[in-house]
Amino acid sequence: MSLLVVGSVAFDSISTPFGNSDKIVGGAATYISLSASNFTQNIKLVGVVGGDFPKDYIKLLQDRGVDTNGLQIKESEKTFFWAGKYHNDMNHRDTLVTELNVLGDFDPILPESYQDCEYLMLGNLAPKVQSTVISRLAKRPKLIMMDTMNFWMEIAMDDLKETISMVDVLCINDEEARLFTKEYSLVKAAKQILALGVKTLIIKKGEHGALLFNKDEVFFAPALPIEDVFDPTGAGDTFAGGFIGYIAQTGDISFANMKRAIIHGSAMASYCVEKFGTQRLLELTDVEIEKRIGQFVDLVKFDVLVAKI
Repeated sequence: MSLLVVGSVAFDSISTPFGNSDKIVGGAATYISLSASNFTQNIKLVGVVGGDFPKDYIKLLQDRGVDTNGLQIKESEKTFFWAGKYHNDMNHRDTLVTELNVLGDFDPILPESYQDCEYLMLGNLAPKVQSTVISRLAKRPKLIMMDTMNFWMEIAMDDLKETISMVDVLCINDEEARLFTKEYSLVKAAKQILALGVKTLIIKKGEHGALLFNKDEVFFAPALPIEDVFDPTGAGDTFAGGFIGYIAQTGDISFANMKRAIIHGSAMASYCVEKFGTQRLLELTDVEIEKRIGQFVDLVKFDVLVAKI
């Protein structure tokens, strides 16, 4: 089942209480693709980098089953760069540097070979860019999923609402859901967002798990307690990649299967935070992934005993 991933491919510089990393490869599309590649091998990437982006990392993506024909390389320009600092509360960070570079005027070009994609994952980009991708597909994919962030809610709310109405699954965090709807209750926030036309909503709660909503059902997936969290960068994108990768692997877009997909996404995200950048994702084995998924299943599995009176 072919999966089209559109998003940033970037450089990150990260500081956490556990150390620092100097200009490593990151970006939403990178994390999504690497995570999804553990479940499906037919991934097509659309993004843009500068001439400074390492060719060997592009080869690494290709070796993971990622088709990079849609990755534009602007040799005379620089790759998008972000630097951030995390504090003791790893749920919050300060952005120190944002250099859009090639991402500033990114025009997503879809090769003809990408037109048959069955699943589309829109990483965090300007809503206009996300909607442009949808409009450039000759036929609608079986499932369209998108991520976004508070920045677009502050400067492009109308565009964001229009794009949300075009997709099947929206993935945001709890702070973004509250900002978007002005509702503190996530249940009320979910009702508002679903009213825009999106069929399914995922609200990520970081170390406290994730909520899955449609108009009739709610599912909660807890987060696995992790002993060492070194770097949360990319965890949300890794979650999304695990989710959509599992959906693409199974070909099942039912709410019941999305529950299983959330567990797979959560398992991938729990590994991502264990080392800086994409390092842990590149080391993962199938055995480790299955073990972590089993730990999530054990976390929520219990028997109900009816007391006799």
